[in-house]
Amino acid sequence: LSLLLEATLLQLVSAFHRPFYNGFYYNHIMNDKGNGQEKVDYFNGARLVVETPKDPVYSSNGANVTLPCRYHYEPDQEAKHKIRIKWSKLRDDYTKDQDVLVAIGKTYVAFGDFQGRAHFHRGGWREASLIISDVRLQDDGKYRCEVIDGLEDESDVVELRLKGIVFPYQPSLGQYKLNFHEAERVCQEQGAILATFNQLFQAWSEGLDWCNAGWLADGTVQYPIRLPRKKCGGLHLAPGIRSYGPRHQFLHRFDAFCFSSGLRGEVFYLDHPAGMTLEEAKQSCQNAGAEIARVGHLYSAWKFLGLDRCDAGWLADGSVRYPIAKPRANCGPAEPGIRSFGFPSKGRFGVFCYKER
Repeated sequence: LSLLLEATLLQLVSAFHRPFYNGFYYNHIMNDKGNGQEKVDYFNGARLVVETPKDPVYSSNGANVTLPCRYHYEPDQEAKHKIRIKWSKLRDDYTKDQDVLVAIGKTYVAFGDFQGRAHFHRGGWREASLIISDVRLQDDGKYRCEVIDGLEDESDVVELRLKGIVFPYQPSLGQYKLNFHEAERVCQEQGAILATFNQLFQAWSEGLDWCNAGWLADGTVQYPIRLPRKKCGGLHLAPGIRSYGPRHQFLHRFDAFCFSSGLRGEVFYLDHPAGMTLEEAKQSCQNAGAEIARVGHLYSAWKFLGLDRCDAGWLADGSVRYPIAKPRANCGPAEPGIRSFGFPSKGRFGVFCYKER
């Protein structure tokens, strides 16, 4: 009992000196002026500074991208230790960061989905930049560049944004039939992923107006409104993103907002004088050395390649749609967009095919 009491007293006494966190004494001490400002006492007499771009870095699906990061000391000096650099990706749901790459000297190792795609850039003095090759939809997000010199550890964050398009999606079963995990799956099946809030906000700023609520990647349910109306939150609300907040990922059911980026191939249209059933359409694409296009393929081809076809065609999910870049008579509304015939159980149409380059 006496030993326990002594240990407790030692801890209490030590608490009146420097704050203790995670096993290391921090190098911040309060100044003596009593004005609430902090005085910084650096271990080696210099401040380690890490810098990344304040503006987002833009890329697209399948491209290569460099996330810049540099470090220096104030005042300038040589590093006291062998520098360790760590890159990690911040998660939308604020859970544990995803490890991307760790480098010490000339040796580095990448982790998880970044193996073989993440590389350390050695382009210049005190360079800590990250190269990501063959960019994927899931790479969109914020990355932390961390530089460690002995006991000093500083970091900064850079955002990678993929140029893409957000589209609302509901399956053939109808409105509000997807829990969160089913929404993730259907977006992937359509050559896309669940959109983030930033991606939905960007789509809203570009004109997306959709009154059905859908899942986003962080597990929240939201929808974008440009023109306030009674059935979409009410006339009294300003335009914006309406939010239901986080929902139960298994019990609650909504639609999905999917995100697709640039294509690695091309979308083309095939037709037959008598039209085709869905199965015949799939076979026609295979005969052409391609596959039947997914919804994400069609949206990307319309957005980035200007695909314009006033003929309805089958897609992989059993829906029938067509893309209009230049609105005209007998091709739907006066605005550009993807027109939909829904999921017809009968009927004969053309088909949109997708072929990788």
